[in-house]
Amino acid sequence: MKKSFINFENQVCVVTGAGSDSGIGFNTAAILGDLGGRIAIISTTDRIYERAEELKKSGVDARGYIADLMDREQVRKIAGEIIRDFGHIDVLVNNAGMTQVGGEEDFAYFTDVTYESWDLSINRNLNITFNVTKEMLPYMIENNYGRIVNVSSVTGPVVSNPGEAAYSAAKAAVVGMSRSLAIEVGKYNITVNNVLPGWIGTASQTESEAQGGLNTPMKRSADGKEVANAIVFLASREASYITGEALVVDGGNTIQEYKGDSKYYY
Repeated sequence: MKKSFINFENQVCVVTGAGSDSGIGFNTAAILGDLGGRIAIISTTDRIYERAEELKKSGVDARGYIADLMDREQVRKIAGEIIRDFGHIDVLVNNAGMTQVGGEEDFAYFTDVTYESWDLSINRNLNITFNVTKEMLPYMIENNYGRIVNVSSVTGPVVSNPGEAAYSAAKAAVVGMSRSLAIEVGKYNITVNNVLPGWIGTASQTESEAQGGLNTPMKRSADGKEVANAIVFLASREASYITGEALVVDGGNTIQEYKGDSKYYY
């Protein structure tokens, strides 16, 4: 019997923002688990326990954890619990950000952005990734191995939209932070990469975002699993010489110059 090209046997994989059954985080966790990984998933509500049970039913060693990852004390506590339960951490997927249950992103023009809204967006979309990485990284350094994959966005590092200054700043900063960190930790056999999704058809997608997906070269939004597949590769042992990179997963949307109705051009 042929072995899978990629497997995560004996590896502990931590995935944040995995509460939604259609989201990128849970799809990533499911693939990692199917490929032999032991899975620790985190979200802000108790629905994470439902996701963990789903993984267990498919034979995956999985546990769910609840935490507000903007709270650094909670992050420190969760990191300790994962080490207690699993013993080590090999893979970290920083997917949490943008939206949380009970708190949506505030899209406002720059002159109308409040200081509170700006700080919240930076905290949610940049500081969560920093907080979690800060607490998990020492365990990877100790074991001389690790894979960190940050879910950024094309919004910020590549393109942007009106009313998204804070979100764009945060997501671009995630990529910049990742590059610096990749240089620091390469000597420990740790890679740090980013996946930059475009229009994704998750449960939180708005009508306008869905229309954006229809105007890509692929004529549709991606589903969570299509982004998850890219994350899983970068999280694998096989992606051992790829670090500091930003992989765009947007159906070719950002490569097209003309973005109007196709009947006027194509």
